[in-house]
Amino acid sequence: MTLLILIGGVLHFGILIASGLVPGVLNWRSELARLSPLSRQLVWVHGAFIVLVIGGFGALSLTLPAELVTGSALARAVCSFIAIFWAVRLAIQFVVFDAKPYLTSRLLWLGYNALTAVFAYQVVVYSIAAAR
Repeated sequence: MTLLILIGGVLHFGILIASGLVPGVLNWRSELARLSPLSRQLVWVHGAFIVLVIGGFGALSLTLPAELVTGSALARAVCSFIAIFWAVRLAIQFVVFDAKPYLTSRLLWLGYNALTAVFAYQVVVYSIAAAR
């Protein structure tokens, strides 16, 4: 289980790398320019906080994997939170987002589906760790 958490930690940083490509792929420069300055700033601030949270998940998973699988109340709570975070994100992927218009190349399609698989991996691994 410790190895699976370590892999999850690496995958969190992979998600951040992919997230860094989103503004370019979705042309945020022109899309967000239409918003008021405050709305534009809120998008960037919320994005930064999500990056911080995902980076925190990755850092915890890489530095404390053995502690996350101990079954202690804190370990179970942290793993439960991570699992719920990714379960909600995965649900949004299927129910809310319509990415098809943006999947204009094989590489974008592959990346989108790989991220979906990574989100599912996170849900499964951290749910198992939380249930132990």
